[in-house]
Amino acid sequence: MSDTNQTITLGGGCFWCTEAVFVAVQGVLDVESGYSNGLIERPSYEQVCTGRTGCNEVVKLVFDPAQISLRELLEIFFVIHDPTTLNRQGNDVGTQYRSGIYTSSPEQQAVAQGVIAEMAASGTYRQPIVTEVLPVANYCPAEDYHQDFFARNPGQGYCVAVAAPKVAKFRKTFARLARG
Repeated sequence: MSDTNQTITLGGGCFWCTEAVFVAVQGVLDVESGYSNGLIERPSYEQVCTGRTGCNEVVKLVFDPAQISLRELLEIFFVIHDPTTLNRQGNDVGTQYRSGIYTSSPEQQAVAQGVIAEMAASGTYRQPIVTEVLPVANYCPAEDYHQDFFARNPGQGYCVAVAAPKVAKFRKTFARLARG
């Protein structure tokens, strides 16, 4: 990885689904499931599941901006989850499933806020966008068994019902950005 690579952390519901999409994106060099922007620095999955830690299930992306822009990553992000539901994605309910963009620089924050403003002005969604945009804080990787979960468990019920359709939607909507 070069010095020009960037890192962005995204919360769009269950990290298994979000990770499954972003590992298929050209220019994304690394995807790690984790927890961030909560009250606890190194929570366990069990603690996060209580909804009392303030932590969000996220994916940390390392990407090459010469291959894919932050704007393109955010466009994918907004297609694969519902940014209008507070603390919920489908049947997953709790603050750990909130929509969030956790930035590594003021420039990333400006891009994220700009994309959200454009989407709000365009009427893309009938409801207001509730995605929080904050600097990344208290990030830590999730337990090993959460990493590459979809790739290792494609037949698992949640993966079949939720993750696989998100991957298919990404591949259809952003075919030009999908890995071969």
